[in-house]
Amino acid sequence: MESPGPDLAGVFDAAALLSMIVAGVDEAGRGPLAGPVYAAAVVLDPERPIDGLNDSKVLSEQARDELAPLIRERARAWCVASVGVVEIDTLNILNATMLAMRRAVEGLALPPDLVQIDGNRAPALSCRVQTVIGGDAQVQAISAASILAKTARDAELVRLHEVYPMYGFDRHKGYGTPHHLRCLLEHGPCPEHRRSFEPVRRSLLRDTDSYP
Repeated sequence: MESPGPDLAGVFDAAALLSMIVAGVDEAGRGPLAGPVYAAAVVLDPERPIDGLNDSKVLSEQARDELAPLIRERARAWCVASVGVVEIDTLNILNATMLAMRRAVEGLALPPDLVQIDGNRAPALSCRVQTVIGGDAQVQAISAASILAKTARDAELVRLHEVYPMYGFDRHKGYGTPHHLRCLLEHGPCPEHRRSFEPVRRSLLRDTDSYP
C-alpha cells in the first residue's frame, strides 16, 4: 500500500510542470487519539490564483475557513477522503494515511499526470509521484490540499463533539491534550477513539482493572 519514494523535488523544471496536470496531496489527523485521518488532493488552476495559500498549520482557523471555499471554487479539481477509526486500528496509522491519500487522488475528476505529496512517503499510485519534504509550505497545490484536509477534519470533530460532548472534541480536535487525556480517563474511550494508540489502550486497561 505504501512506498517510501525518494524526494524528487528537483527533478521537474518549471516548463515540464506547466505541461502536466499536477495534483498536490496532504493529510490531516495522523497524530490524534480519535477520529478519522483525512487527505485531500487538489489540482490548481493557474488562471485562477489564490492568494494566501500556506501550510494549514501556520494559518489561523479563520484564514483556513476563508481559503477552503476559494480552493473548492477555483481549483480545476479537488477531492477530500478519509479513513475511519476501525480501518486505522486494522491497518495502522501510516497505512491508513496512505490509503486516505490514495482515495483522494483516485477521487479526482481530473486524473493527474503527477502527484506531489508532502513528506517523504507516498502511496502506490498509477501515476508518477513526487515526494516533497516541507511541501505544504513550498508547493501551492500541496498547501491547498493541507487546508482542505484540515478544515474537513476539524468540521468532522466538531460534529463528533455533538455526539460525544464529554470529550471536548471541538476544542482539541482529538489530539492528546491534557484535557483530552483527563476526559479519556474519566469516561473511557468512545467508538471514535483509536484503540491502537497507547493512551487509549491504557484507558481500556484501566477500565478492565476496575472490574472485579
